[in-house]
Amino acid sequence: MRHTFKIARETRSIQDNIVVELKDEDGISGLGEAAPTSFFGESILSVAAVCNESTDVLKNADPFQTEDITRSLANKFPGNSAARAAIDIALHDIVGKKLKIPLYKLLGLNRTGEKATSFTIGIDTLEKMCEKVDEVKDFSILKIKVGIKNDIEILKELRKITKAIFRVDANTGWTVDEAIKKLNIMEELGVELVEQPFPIGNILSLRGIRDRVKIPVFADEDVKNAGDIPAISGVVDGINIKLMKCGGIREALRMIHTARAHNLKVMIGCNIESSLSITAAAHLISLVDYVDLDGHLLVTNDPYLGVTVDKGKLLLPEGNGLGVVKRNVWETA
Repeated sequence: MRHTFKIARETRSIQDNIVVELKDEDGISGLGEAAPTSFFGESILSVAAVCNESTDVLKNADPFQTEDITRSLANKFPGNSAARAAIDIALHDIVGKKLKIPLYKLLGLNRTGEKATSFTIGIDTLEKMCEKVDEVKDFSILKIKVGIKNDIEILKELRKITKAIFRVDANTGWTVDEAIKKLNIMEELGVELVEQPFPIGNILSLRGIRDRVKIPVFADEDVKNAGDIPAISGVVDGINIKLMKCGGIREALRMIHTARAHNLKVMIGCNIESSLSITAAAHLISLVDYVDLDGHLLVTNDPYLGVTVDKGKLLLPEGNGLGVVKRNVWETA
């Protein structure tokens, strides 16, 4: 990590991910990435185990039958979304390469939907957080990690040094009363939205917050897949979709369409990931309202080149499939 990364419930200085490579009978290979989190019960060991146990589903499979393959994997490994995401992404990469088109074209989307991503400022001392904000002056949107006692004071100080749009993410760190009190103050500080204010499973409390604050409330940890969306319809204003949380591109598309059917706004987010899976998610940005795809910018040793960032805006590569290539060993992220 460029900086030790702290949120309301954990701190880390490294992130262990796994890259999956699938190769078809024509020798065309596709790459995918798993960025597991302990919050959802996954680790690099569990990802490796799922990959090893997936060979019976993948052996001699037609990569164009992505829906059948990913459904079989979801039935076999329902609690291993990051591992399934890596395989899902690799399948889409193969298909795009075989057809010689970028992923966004394969999905019937366009490249003109370029949007600005937020840049995440992890919890730290006030001095360090100010330094982090100063480092990313080109970004017009900042996602500030909150969920600690002095988060209001921190936001007030950060507002003094930047005019960027603020989004805040409590990562389940507040109580209901804290959320209501703090969000009403944060409204005056120009906060655009809040993610997951308190622990998962408190649907009625989420509704209570939405009724008592003006800042839009987005569910993150409470919404893993499309099946979770109906329960929060009318309770929150939007959802945060992550490939690692839902199991890949196929389920992310289902989530987007389901959310739209329930009049919910859509954000696409990420874990701490390389340009490999960040680029996969970026191919979907024309379908969403908010973008939070900066995981590759938070590390020093990104091994891939894919989506690029120009003054905060994500620019898709034009290569086939994901359009991702391996970075030369002497290049730094």
